[in-house]
Amino acid sequence: AGRPHLRALNRISLTQRLTLMFVLAASSVLLGLGFVVAASVEQHFEDLDMEVLSGKMELTRQALLRVHSQQGLTEFTHQLAYSLVGHHGMEVMVIDADEAVIFATGHAGFDPALVIRQATQASNQPALWQLDAQTYRGLAARFPTAIADAAGQPLRVYVAVAADIGHHQAYMQSFLQTLWLFVAGAALLTGMLGWVAVHRGLAPLRAMRRQAQGVTAQQLSQRLPVNTIPRELAELAQSLNEMLARLEEAFQRLTEFSSDIAHELRTPVSNLLTQTQVTLSRARGADDYRQILESNAEEFERMARMISDMLLLAKSDHGLALLQRQELSLADEVRALFDYFDALAEEKNVTLRLLGDGTVSADRLMLRRALGNLLSNALRHADPASTVTVRVQMLERGVEISVANQGEPIAPEHLLRVFDRFFRVDPARQRSSEGTGLGLAITQSIVQAHGGRISAASNEGVTTFTMSLPDQLGSEHVAARVV
Repeated sequence: AGRPHLRALNRISLTQRLTLMFVLAASSVLLGLGFVVAASVEQHFEDLDMEVLSGKMELTRQALLRVHSQQGLTEFTHQLAYSLVGHHGMEVMVIDADEAVIFATGHAGFDPALVIRQATQASNQPALWQLDAQTYRGLAARFPTAIADAAGQPLRVYVAVAADIGHHQAYMQSFLQTLWLFVAGAALLTGMLGWVAVHRGLAPLRAMRRQAQGVTAQQLSQRLPVNTIPRELAELAQSLNEMLARLEEAFQRLTEFSSDIAHELRTPVSNLLTQTQVTLSRARGADDYRQILESNAEEFERMARMISDMLLLAKSDHGLALLQRQELSLADEVRALFDYFDALAEEKNVTLRLLGDGTVSADRLMLRRALGNLLSNALRHADPASTVTVRVQMLERGVEISVANQGEPIAPEHLLRVFDRFFRVDPARQRSSEGTGLGLAITQSIVQAHGGRISAASNEGVTTFTMSLPDQLGSEHVAARVV
């Protein structure tokens, strides 16, 4: 049942909500203050009435104590009548023990039974009595006289003193009407002023909205102002700016990646197209066609490797790379890779050396691919007659594997990008000999999928790539960074 109300509330703008809250808060405060003042005034009127009524009641009690006979009681009623001259709205009634009215002012037509009951049950306690269209606040009590009854006990009479409070009620009614009118006017004024205040207060939000509307794929460099808006909104603007920076960086990387993909695929496609067109330009022998098909097959293999590598990177970016972990001896894995690269190392007159040993919980195929990429990269850039060293070192919470080669150093500005996709330190090199340019990016993705990190360093002619892998999944991960 409450859902339609919630939907209706959600359609109300923030300005309207805050304005409504201001109106409700101000009206509640004014109403509360008004009721407190009204109660205070009412109590003040009651205190004034009680002061007068108590005085008359005490005067009556003292006078009754000096009544010694029935004649004196008659004289008492005359004196009481004289004492009430000029007290407009004051009514007095005296009733004997037989519930007979001994004395009553002109308008004191109260029910004797009511007066006796009030005097018996709540003596000297104020009560409201209704008589015709008038309301009275009265006191009732039972007082002794100096007259002795048949049993020798003091004769007691009932005395009621009441004051007309009609003028008090008229004042309170007028006061409450004025209060309601004032609250209504104040609520209206508060709503207007609140709307203006909220509208101006939310101006930075509207400015942020206008600037956010201008953010497009082609204009991700825009940022929201932080120093010119309130502190509460500055935190939101800062968070949005950081989000825009991340989006801009991701979009830039995606744009560059798309451009690199197009550039990388354009070369083999262009080669295939050129060779095919040349082949079809005239009739050729079977050996020529075989040679061209073999060349085309190499280009197709290169494209297939590139597509496979890009699929692996896409899965790693989205956490879809599934690991088949097992305990591996790193020395055994490295020796197996040495056997695979032995021919290439012998061709370049490079020595492969392994130092240390250790175990790690990892996916065998993915770990071999990461290490193979590092070894391939090291052999490709190693100086002739030099040594490529693989060092394995056990750490407190994992293992560290480094691959170092002697050769031309990598410039510091290039070290920051060696793990970028399709990045090559020397773009002028033959692409056919440089692979797809995704090897180090894939290595980084594999290391990160294992919860590790990889870094690169190049000093004094020695380039070192270092992988740090935790002992198991869930170990303390260190964010991947490039040194």
